[in-house]
Amino acid sequence: MKRILIRSGKSPFRVASPTEFIQQDLIGTNTGNLIFSDSAHKMLSAPDTEVTSNGIRTDPSARRAAEINEQYDVFVVPLANAFRPTFRASLDRLSTLIEQLTIPVVVFGVGAQAPDDYDTGWLGPMEASVRRFASAVLERSASIGVRGELTARYLNDLGFKDVDIIGCPSMFLYGSTFPEIRAVELTADSRIAVNLSPDAIPVGDISGIARHAWERYPHLTYYAQNTDDAELLLWGDTSPERGVEDPFPRHLSHPLLRENKVRMPLDPATWIEELRGYDFAYGTRIHGNVAALLAGTPSVVLTHDSRTLELCRYFDIPHRQLDGLPAGTDPRELYEQADFSAMLKGHGERFDRIVAFLDRNGLKNTYTHGDGGAAFDARMAELELPASMPVWDGSDDGQMRYRLSRLREQITAAGEQTRKQAKESKNLRGRLAEAEERADETARKLDTLARELAATRKALTAVERRVTGIDKRLLVRLGPALRRRTRKLPGSGKN
Repeated sequence: MKRILIRSGKSPFRVASPTEFIQQDLIGTNTGNLIFSDSAHKMLSAPDTEVTSNGIRTDPSARRAAEINEQYDVFVVPLANAFRPTFRASLDRLSTLIEQLTIPVVVFGVGAQAPDDYDTGWLGPMEASVRRFASAVLERSASIGVRGELTARYLNDLGFKDVDIIGCPSMFLYGSTFPEIRAVELTADSRIAVNLSPDAIPVGDISGIARHAWERYPHLTYYAQNTDDAELLLWGDTSPERGVEDPFPRHLSHPLLRENKVRMPLDPATWIEELRGYDFAYGTRIHGNVAALLAGTPSVVLTHDSRTLELCRYFDIPHRQLDGLPAGTDPRELYEQADFSAMLKGHGERFDRIVAFLDRNGLKNTYTHGDGGAAFDARMAELELPASMPVWDGSDDGQMRYRLSRLREQITAAGEQTRKQAKESKNLRGRLAEAEERADETARKLDTLARELAATRKALTAVERRVTGIDKRLLVRLGPALRRRTRKLPGSGKN
């Protein structure tokens, strides 16, 4: 039995509640992470192979490294846009762990993040961390699997040549086959799924594009993906009372949330299944659109940086650059201009490429070495996975106990913090009083020294006066004798 440890937020077979997703951060801040890790998990579920999730948080301790070396045969690391400054600390922790491993380490689909012009200049501060990571991996594997040509070039420029372009595992959820994309006719009654990225706002008017769509398509739904979105849907906020206005759907005062047109997917299986019921999907989230494509729903990506553009180019996913796209862009226009033929035609060849990568690194896959994922799919079908989270309407939806418990925890934590601050304040007041007392004592000592100094100066002045008086009297007495002696000196003019 080959034992594979895979880096993922959770196992595809773990049924978790919305509260567990949030409290334990099972999605690594973005539910899109689960799509490519679940796909990799399925792909590696070959005969005589056991795949175990390691969690997405890296424990780089020597103890954990020793456990992995003893219990597993290979460590598989599916990654997304990991070569970016905000991921540097996480990448360094991962490198620390890998450097202690004696088993093979295989990296799936890592990417470098840059603007959509592919300028990697801003990744300068990442160079040392990327070099360290790539070196550690390549000492334990035959090659690194990357998302596309940008990342391959970036690593090549750093001196690493054992690089295979394999795209993202998410597109191979069904192996060498890909669902046919349904042909539709978009009307005002069509169901539209839109996905949005807050960090795309500086690039283009994504909020305006979404607003134009929901005003014309009443059956539009916004599929959010971040942990912050999940917390908003579960907890709500007080934005209506505060009058918060934000063009992006981040507050309950936003029309999409007021009309309950926001969903937060938790598991890829239910996410994909829900998207089968939509006519069209589009937006800036690469995995939000991949989920739609895997459901056979036509989808268009609005690219705003290399992490989305690189994958769209590799997989021939229909896309438009967000920069310069008018706010009045209609989803119907995006759909009518989309061509899915190249994506579907080239899928088999791209699948052969990722299989060759796996073979090169000594990994079997279920599609060419097993049952094609049939056992995996059957096991998934038996699970009651949670549906996407809706906007909480205030009723008892089964999460009230959690909400009350969390509220109590927060109140208790706030109380503890208040008591801690009060204790610190008391200690500070005590130290301040001691300092003030010492300052008063020092002031008293200085006052005494000042008086002593004044008395000493007065005494010294009196001494100087007495000395001056003595000198004057002495000169008066000695004056005649000195004058007589002076007259007798040679050269004085008198003998």
